[in-house]
Formats: sequence, C-alpha cells, structure tokens
Amino acid sequence: MSQGFGLYQLGEEHDALRAAVRALAEKEIAPYATEVDEAERFPAEARDALVKADFHAVHIPESYGGQGADAVSACIVIEEVARVCASSSLIPAVNKLGSQPIILSADEELKRTVLSEIAAGAGISYALSEREAGSDTASMRTRAQLDGDHWVLNGTKAWITNAGESTWYTVMAVSNPNADKPSRGISAFVVHRDDPGFSVGHKERKLGIKGSPTREIHFENCTIPANRIIGEPGTGLKTALATLDHTRPTIAAQALGIAQGALDAAVDYVRERRQFGQRIGDFQGIQFILAELAMKIEAARHLVYASAATTERGEPESGFRSAAAKTFASDVAMSVTVDAVQLFGGAGYTRDFPVERMLRDAKITQIYEGTNQILRMVMARHLLRG
Repeated sequence: MSQGFGLYQLGEEHDALRAAVRALAEKEIAPYATEVDEAERFPAEARDALVKADFHAVHIPESYGGQGADAVSACIVIEEVARVCASSSLIPAVNKLGSQPIILSADEELKRTVLSEIAAGAGISYALSEREAGSDTASMRTRAQLDGDHWVLNGTKAWITNAGESTWYTVMAVSNPNADKPSRGISAFVVHRDDPGFSVGHKERKLGIKGSPTREIHFENCTIPANRIIGEPGTGLKTALATLDHTRPTIAAQALGIAQGALDAAVDYVRERRQFGQRIGDFQGIQFILAELAMKIEAARHLVYASAATTERGEPESGFRSAAAKTFASDVAMSVTVDAVQLFGGAGYTRDFPVERMLRDAKITQIYEGTNQILRMVMARHLLRG
C-alpha cells in the first residue's frame, strides 16, 4: 500500500500549520498564560503574536487580505492555542464568530470594509445574547429603527466575549416588532466601537477564561449608517443560527485543546512523580486513566475535524455534526480536566500547576454557543425531521 494514501488524513499543509502554531503558542503565549489568568487581563502578547503571524483570523478570504484557510485549519489554530491558554484561543475563535455573519450574508461593500480590517488585525465580537434572551434568542429586546439613511439601535447585549477589546461588533436586533413571527423581525448589523451611542459595560467576574473579557454592550440611540445592515431586514436570526453551525466546531476545537493540554501536563507529571519506590505512571491504575483520557480526546478530535469539514462543504448534516462536535468535545474537556487534577493529587488543586486553570476554563465550553442541553435538542430535531 502506498505510504501517501490519503483516504482519511489531514493534508501536509494542516500538519505544517499545526507545527507552526504550536511553536508560536509555546514560545509567545504559554509563558504568559498563568499570569493572564491570575491578573484577569487580556492576553495582549498572544494577540500581538497571532496578528504578526497572521493566525488571528485565518478564515478571512484572500480577496479581503486574509489567509483564506479552510474550516479545519481554523480549528487547528484554536486547538493549539487553547492547549496552552484558553483565554488566548478566544482571539481567533471570536474573530471567526463575529465575522462569519458578514461572510455569509453581507453585501460586497460591507465585506470589504470590515473583513479587510479584521485581516489586518482588528478584532470583532458577536452580540446575540441578552440577559433574558439566551437560548431563547427570538425573545431579544434590543431594537433597531430605520431613520432616513441611518439605523438607530437601543438596548443591551450580554455575555459579549472580548467586548472592549474588539473594534467591530456584529449585533442582532429587532427591526420589525410586528413581524408575523418574532424570528422574522430580527436583523443583523455591524457596529463600530466609535459609533455614537455605543458603550461597553463592566467586566464580568468569571470562573474561567479570565483573560478574555466578557461584558455587556449598550446602545443608547446608537446611530450607524444604513448600509451596515447584514443582508436583508428580517434575516438576522437566520444568519445568526447559520453562523453557529460554522463556529460550534471552533468551540469544540477550543475544548479539544484544553483537554489535550491537561493530558500533556498529567503525562509529564506522572512520569516524574514517585511514590512507593516507583513512578506513579508505572501503576496500572494510573495507566488505565491515561488511556481513557487519550481515547476520549482522540475520538473528539476526529469528530471536531469531520464537523468542520462538513461546514466547509456546506452539507445539510453540518447543523447536526457541529452540535455533536461541540457537545462531545466540551463534555470530554470537562471529564479530562477533572481526571487530570486527580492525577496530580493535592498538587493539582493548587495554582502552582496548570490543570486547575484548565478545569475552570473547560466548563464554559459546555455553556456558550449553545448549552449542551440545547444542542442535544438540536441534534434530536435533526434526527426527527428525517
């Protein structure tokens, strides 16, 4: 059999990308990960390194100055950064989340305006959720009203990742409160941080991913040009949900990276830690745990890449597979990090080792971009529709 037989393997360009991102992450991001978490500060070093290497938004098409990388490549970047620092991995992850609605539905002028800036290093956030409109997105209250050649936005969005650091914000708002269905009255817009009436709220105090700021954003008669609408009025929620099909694999990749980082740390530790006259990694009970963790991670990795490839091809199964990948990988991340802390024993419960941070970081992957309970409903509906 030919050694080059590529029926079921990533291409050489993906392997090269992984090696490059891992080298950058180890050198430029990992040294700051603990301090970023402790100080709860934005990982500026990671942002600068990712932008310099053009890894901050690899998915942006070449026609707008980006790398034009495929969805699997975007997942590899996020996975490798998350392996050393989950907070930093939200730089490329949220850049894709915020810009994907523009890629999917915006006109050419808006694409050229915003995507070119993202490719050059600007950040973009995604604003869908509100305090009383999380999983129930159609019940949002933020309003957008057309006034001549401007839209005027009023309301508040919550849980906005990297808010205050981003230059641009993709925002969903009700533009037609009298639509026959609430979901058909929602439109998508792009807001710049310098637009009048836009402001950023306080930073949330979180369990994990402390280096990535999460804030409310406020619109008080926020005025934006009329051409900043993404697609046709009333199509915003459709675009938002289509976006999540493309970006849930990236959260799955983040979870995968966290899990891999925890396993790598645990393996290094049990190789060195000695009890009863031998390395604890030589005990069969420890070996069983390591094998279980590695097996779960390998299964998650294949599902993540397969789901990303499905979205790249635009296949009908992409909604199911992206939900499955995000749910499975985040559950794996939570399970793996819990067991990694256990393998470190008492040391694992201290901030002297990275696994307690990884455990705290893993939890959010089960919650954002669709809770795993909601995503199980999404998967079941796909199945029942036949």
